[in-house]
Amino acid sequence: MHFLIIAVLLLLLIFGPQWWARAVLRRYSKPRPDYPGDGGQFARHLLKQFDMHKVKVEGTEQGDHYDPVAKVVRLTPDKLNGKSLTAVAVAAHEVGHAIQDHLNYAPLKWRARLVNIAQAAEKTGAGVMMVLPLVALITRSPAASAAMFAVAIGSMAIGTVVHLITLPVEWDASFGRAMPLLKAGGYLDPKDEKAARRILKACALTYFASSLASLLNVWRWWRYLRR
Repeated sequence: MHFLIIAVLLLLLIFGPQWWARAVLRRYSKPRPDYPGDGGQFARHLLKQFDMHKVKVEGTEQGDHYDPVAKVVRLTPDKLNGKSLTAVAVAAHEVGHAIQDHLNYAPLKWRARLVNIAQAAEKTGAGVMMVLPLVALITRSPAASAAMFAVAIGSMAIGTVVHLITLPVEWDASFGRAMPLLKAGGYLDPKDEKAARRILKACALTYFASSLASLLNVWRWWRYLRR
């Protein structure tokens, strides 16, 4: 019984932030006829205000994000073409990252480097995990197996650490950039401000939620290799 309670609490801790973020974005995604434009148009409007004419806005199926290399704000179709509070707030959040890049915000630069390192490390870790059972079987060396196991777990955990480190960057994009823009420009009806804060919080916590989910993946491999 105690194990079941612990397992449920662990699942809530790992997946709870993801579920909450998705629920918030979905809750405020209903079309708003009082909005003059969609998320894509709003993003272009904000970029124009900051004279960031070289930054493009385009659609994607890979999740809303800003690409600092290509200088592109990418929004999923429901945000790009949607006239909803979620579309407007998410567009402002991603433009917030573009503003960070435009102003040479140092933590964003660090995150870009760390993400590249994490992606390479995670691929390495996954590869090591795949060959580890075979190496252990051939060499029959506990030391070699332990070393490979440590490398694999460590490389996979890097991705989790990077997500946690980048949380301040996401928080700044939401509440240091996007929220002030929305309020100063009069883009929000006062009654929508509280909901917009929830949406921006969900945007900021996306990476944190991903880091918790990746912990589950590391734990699963740990359990598997300990058998």
